[in-house]
Amino acid sequence: MCSSFHRGASLFERLAKFDDDLAAEARAAGCPRAGCGGRLDGADFPRKPRGAQVPARDDKRRSLCCARDGCRHRVTPPSLRFLGRKVFVGVVVVLLSALRHGITDARAGVLRREAGVSRSTLARWRAWWTTTFVATPFWQRARALLDTPVAEGELPGSLLGRFAGDDTMARVVNLLGFIKPVTTGSAGHLERISMGES
Repeated sequence: MCSSFHRGASLFERLAKFDDDLAAEARAAGCPRAGCGGRLDGADFPRKPRGAQVPARDDKRRSLCCARDGCRHRVTPPSLRFLGRKVFVGVVVVLLSALRHGITDARAGVLRREAGVSRSTLARWRAWWTTTFVATPFWQRARALLDTPVAEGELPGSLLGRFAGDDTMARVVNLLGFIKPVTTGSAGHLERISMGES
């Protein structure tokens, strides 16, 4: 599974394109600070994404800064590549957190070797999903969009199964699109996204 990330440059290129589109939407809206409305210029910042071989041009977190003197308000649009300040790429965090069969010593060795993910990191991710994520205002509103409740103790796997897609990676991309408001403090609005429950 992890080896496919190293060969899947097109996936990261697609995710970078989504992030570019989200940044373009934010730029077109202008500075959100009350009474400003100034032009937003690019102010990307470098990231060192872990867990996959991400093309060098895709290792920047899209961010914008108001060009108006005296404002300089920063806007960091949502991202499908990065989950907030986590250093691992979002795809890796979702997929490895959704493992259903637990972590054996053999699997832990593979994860450490292929993606650089330790057992303790995986435990932190699972705790993030089941405590921090479920407490966010986004999730408190988003879970109301679901036809049937999600087992919060089994996130993200229990949510991943709700998304339409031809394969697991398509479902992961759809899930990342759904949770993008939690990837930044600059967003926070909830968009209605068809999950195509299956």
